[in-house]
Amino acid sequence: MLTVYDCIVSEHDLRLVALAALVCALASLTAVNLLHHVRRSGHSSRIVWLGIAAASTGFGIWATHFIAMLAFSPSLPTAYNVVLTVISLIAAVALTGIGFGAALLPGLAAAPWIGGAMVGGGIAVMHYTGMAAFEVAGTIAWDPALVASSILLGGLIGAASLFVALRSFSLRSKLVGALLLTVAICSHHFTAMGAVAITPDPAIALSPSSIRTEWLAIGVAFVSLAILLLAVVALSLDIRERRRASLEMERMRDLTDAAVEGLVLCNGDTIVTVNQSFARLVGLTSDQIVGQSLAAWIPDSSKRDNLFAALGQAVETELRNGDGTLLPVELIARQINYNGALHNVVAFRDLRDRRNAEAQIRYLAHHDPLTGLDNRASFDQRLDREIRLHRRAKRQMALLCLDLDGFKEVNDIYGHATGDRVLQDIARHLSAVLVDGQMLARLGGDEFAIIAPLVTDPAQVGQLADTLLKSLKWDEDGVPAGLVSVSIGIALYPSDAKDRTELLSSADAALYRAKTEGKGTYRFFEAAMGAQIRERRSIEHDLRSAIANNELSLAYQPQAQVDTGEVNGFEVLLRWTHPTRGKVPPSIFIPIAEDSGLILKIGEWVMREACHEAATWMRPLTIAVNVSALQLTSDGFVEFVQSTLSQTKLPPERLEIEITETALIRDPNRALQTLQKLKALGVNIAMDDFGTGYSSLSNLRAFPFDKIKIDRSFIQAVHTNPQAAAIVRAVLGLGRGLGLPVIAEGVETSEELRFLGLEGCTEAQGYLFGRPAPIAEFVPLINDNVVVLPQPLRRAAAD
Repeated sequence: MLTVYDCIVSEHDLRLVALAALVCALASLTAVNLLHHVRRSGHSSRIVWLGIAAASTGFGIWATHFIAMLAFSPSLPTAYNVVLTVISLIAAVALTGIGFGAALLPGLAAAPWIGGAMVGGGIAVMHYTGMAAFEVAGTIAWDPALVASSILLGGLIGAASLFVALRSFSLRSKLVGALLLTVAICSHHFTAMGAVAITPDPAIALSPSSIRTEWLAIGVAFVSLAILLLAVVALSLDIRERRRASLEMERMRDLTDAAVEGLVLCNGDTIVTVNQSFARLVGLTSDQIVGQSLAAWIPDSSKRDNLFAALGQAVETELRNGDGTLLPVELIARQINYNGALHNVVAFRDLRDRRNAEAQIRYLAHHDPLTGLDNRASFDQRLDREIRLHRRAKRQMALLCLDLDGFKEVNDIYGHATGDRVLQDIARHLSAVLVDGQMLARLGGDEFAIIAPLVTDPAQVGQLADTLLKSLKWDEDGVPAGLVSVSIGIALYPSDAKDRTELLSSADAALYRAKTEGKGTYRFFEAAMGAQIRERRSIEHDLRSAIANNELSLAYQPQAQVDTGEVNGFEVLLRWTHPTRGKVPPSIFIPIAEDSGLILKIGEWVMREACHEAATWMRPLTIAVNVSALQLTSDGFVEFVQSTLSQTKLPPERLEIEITETALIRDPNRALQTLQKLKALGVNIAMDDFGTGYSSLSNLRAFPFDKIKIDRSFIQAVHTNPQAAAIVRAVLGLGRGLGLPVIAEGVETSEELRFLGLEGCTEAQGYLFGRPAPIAEFVPLINDNVVVLPQPLRRAAAD
C-alpha cells in the first residue's frame, strides 16, 4: 500500500510544491486586496468586483491544489476526470464568492469570521472534489481523522485570515491576512493528502475520457498565468487605492485641523486619531493621545453612554485636560466609515467662553455695569422678598432713595467720563457704610436706593442716612467737593406703605422734599408729601403736552424811561392756561419745567415766538427774554439763538437776554463762554434780580453785562425799609460808575417812581407802566411809543 504521506518527501517534486506555495500566496494576497477594493466600491460596482475577487481566489485555490497534485509523482499511471475537475473549479469560485460576500456583510461583527469559515469550507469542497477527479491504477482509501483535521484547519485558519485582513486598511493587516489564507489552503491540502492511502491494482484501468497529466499541467499553467495577471491588477488597484486613501487622509486631516472644534476618531473606545484643535484643547500632542481610551478624557461614564446612545445629540459634560483639570465641553458623536469599518467621530466644543458669556449675561441682568451694584430688576426682586419676609415676621424695614444734586453739571462741565467716575466713587463710598443684609442698588442715571431690613427704630435709619451723607468723598481730581451732594428720602414699611410700589412712591416723595428744602440732606416720609408729589407729577405730565395743545402763551410788559415815559421795549413773560386747572402761576410750573428739563423745549418756543413777534413791530423796540441756567449751559444754545435771529430777521441788538446769578454760579466757565459768544452776535445781556445772589459785584466785573435789573423786592421797600433804599442808591451808583444802565423792576406806585427819578434811575417796568398782557393790548405803545405817566410824576420829571 502506498500512502501519500510517505510520498510527500520521496515522491513529490519539491519545485512544483514551491510553485504551488507561490501561486497560493499570490492568490491570497490578490484576494485580500480585491476584498478591500470591494469594500470601498459603490453599490453598483460591488457585485462585479466581488465576482472578480471570488474568481481570482477560487482559481488560485484550484491551481494550488492541482499544481501540488502535479508535484505528486507516484510510480503508477494517473489521470484526471474532466467533469469532476471542472466541478471542483466551479465549487472553488462559487463557495469563495459566497464566503467573501458573507464576510463583507455590514452591521455584523462576526461577519469576517463566518465568511472566512465558509471560504475554508470551499477549500475543502474544492479539494475533495478534485481528489475525486484523481484517477490512479489502484484503489484509494481515506483516514477519517486526517480528513476531519484538514477541514477543521481550513475552516479555522480561513476564518482568522479574513478577520485579520478586514480589520483595517493597513499593509500589516493585509499581509498577515494573506499569509493566514495561504496557510489555510496549504495546511488543508497537505493534511488532506496525508489522509490518502493508494493500493496499486493493475487490473484497474484509467478512463479513456480522463485528462492526462500533461494536459492538466497546461491548464494549470494557464490558470496560474491568469492569477499572476489578476495579482498585477490587484497590486495596481492597491497602489492606486493607497495613493487615493493617502490623499483623502491628508485632505481630511487638513479639514479636521481647520475645524474649531476638537475632533476625535474612535474605534470602539480606542482613540485612532485626533485633530490639532483637540490636541490644543487638552494641551498634549496627537501622538500622546492616540491609542488611549476615550474614558481617559471623558470620566463620566453615564455621559459617554448617552453620547453614543443618541448619536447626533449634544451632550454637555467635562473633559479632563492634560494636566488633570476639568473643562466644560459639549459633545456630539456620529458614525463614519473609516478604513472600511464603522468608527465613531466625536466633536468637542469648548464651553468656557460660552459659560463665561452666560455668567456675564446673568451678572449684567442683575447688576449695573458701571458701578457693579445691583440694578433695578435685582432691586425690585429683593424689595418684594424683604416685604414678604417682614410681613410674616411683623418686623419693620426702611427704604432709602438717593439722588445726586448737581450731577448734570459734572457731566456738562467735566464730561461724561468724569461723571461715570464720580458715580463709581459714590457707589464705593456708600457701599463701605452698609452692613451685612443691607443692599445698595443703582436704579438708573444718578438715582440710588438702599434696603435696610430689620429696623427697630426710625432713629436708627436717620443715623444711617447721616453716616451716608458724611461718607461722601471726592476721589476724582478737578471736581469741586461742593459741586455734587446727595439728597435722601426715607420711607418705612409697614407704617408708610404696604407694597413695593407704594413704598417707592413714599420714599420718592420724601426725596423730593429733601431736594426742595436745601439738598444735601435727608427727610422722612410724611403723609402730606404723597399728595404734593402726586400733584407735582401731574403738573409735569400735563406740561409735557402744553406746547402741542396750544396751552402756552406770551405776555408782554413795557419797559419805559422814568423821566419821559418813552417805551424802550418789552419783557416777554410765559403764561400757561390749563384746560381744567385754569391759569397756572409761573412760580409753580417754571421750577417743575427746570427740574424735569422741559425748560429747554419750552425756552426754545418762547425765544422763537418772541423774536418773531418783535420783528413785526413798526418801531425798533427791544425784546427781553428770560433764559434759565439749564438753557445757558446747554449744548448749541448760541447756535440756536443765531438761527432764530436769522429766521425771524430780528436784528441782534434788539434782543436782550436776561439771566439770574444762579446760572453763573452753576457753571461759571461755561456761562462766560456762552455770554461772550452771544455778545459777539450783538445780543444784549442783562443781569436779572440783581442783589438777591451772593456774588453780584464779582459777577458784574467778570461777565459782559449790558444792563442791571434791580429786584422788585428792593423797590417795593424803599419807603418802608431804609436798608432797601440804601441798596437801591448803591446799585444806581454802581451802575453809573460801571457805565451800565440800571432798570428797576416791580414799580407799582408813583411814589416808587418818584424815588427812582430823584435817585437818577433811567428805566423802569412794573404795573405802573402796564400789567403783563398779550401784545395786542399794547398796539398804541408800539405805534406812539409813550406811556402816559401820572400828573404829579410828570411835573417832578419836568422840575
